[in-house]
Amino acid sequence: MAYLDTSILVAYYCPEPLSEAAEKVLLSVDQPSISALVEVEFVSALSRKMREKTLVREDAHRILNEFESHLQQSFFRRIPLEREHYTLAYSWLSKFTVPLRTLDALHLAVASKSGSEIITADRRLAQSAGKLDLPSKFVE
Repeated sequence: MAYLDTSILVAYYCPEPLSEAAEKVLLSVDQPSISALVEVEFVSALSRKMREKTLVREDAHRILNEFESHLQQSFFRRIPLEREHYTLAYSWLSKFTVPLRTLDALHLAVASKSGSEIITADRRLAQSAGKLDLPSKFVE
């Protein structure tokens, strides 16, 4: 199973340099998984692209509709965030040995607890996964 980080979904749905690589990886995964955290970050990324004027409102709505359609069609396995994810993220962060950001720690906890490899285009997230001995795939 593979847990997709937001960076992969943004590249898949929005035209950018990593789009082709993201599509290739996404289509090669048997059971792509995401969490509600990915869903919220995805919408936030669309909003950021609009503020930066790299995406117009109409395209943002079209992309969001396509993403929501894929969610409704169960294209992605949705992993609910549970207390155990926060507990594991807290545990890693409190060791002060891995330079984790809060949301990255939660993504890694979801991937770890679900027995998934995390697939990301975020180099820092992939490096953190490696330091925690978690399976990861860095897409560039």
